Amino acid sequence: MELNVLNKEGKETGRKVVLPDAIFGVTPSDHAIYLDVKQYMANNRQGTHKSKERNEVAGSTRKIKKQKGTGGARAGALKSPVFVGGGRVFGPRPRNYSFKLNKKLKDLARRSALSYKAQEQSILVVEDFAFEAPKTKDFVAFRNNLNLQDSRSLFVSAEANTNLYLSSRNVQKCETTTVSELNTYNVVKAKTIVLFESAVSEFGKLVNA
Repeated sequence: MELNVLNKEGKETGRKVVLPDAIFGVTPSDHAIYLDVKQYMANNRQGTHKSKERNEVAGSTRKIKKQKGTGGARAGALKSPVFVGGGRVFGPRPRNYSFKLNKKLKDLARRSALSYKAQEQSILVVEDFAFEAPKTKDFVAFRNNLNLQDSRSLFVSAEANTNLYLSSRNVQKCETTTVSELNTYNVVKAKTIVLFESAVSEFGKLVNA
């Protein structure tokens, strides 16, 4: 797939880059995307939920009424789940929600998500430039030049860029990442993917790896 390279003003530079078909042109696997996104969200769960059962709530264990002759159901203690303030039956307990996926499946999921974005023509390529200092105003102007002010966008650089990250972290609907840290969840969540020109070369290295 061939795309025009834009400058930071959002205008075409006259150059073009070719996105490798091995990453942006595969036959997408919806099930692989589903599993990878499910794992990402499961791994982010704290799993610290907890409720007290009848052996954990505070209260007397005295039998509150006699066994027979009251005309009501038998009751052994106030900590019974049938009473207000009693313990909960089979309440949630702390647990680990994470699970394992094979590397090849996760790789297929990323390629599938990127291929969908390529099919939707939701990928832009921008020439490399540097923010001289962390300035949110400069990043907002750059994003507006690309007409992305109303869409959720993901900016992908070849390597970690501190000024880019600091300039964008307070901007809503924007995220930054690197090629090596790109995950399926962020790709699926974004409406538009913005690749810096050097990042395209990094994708090419992944194909040859």
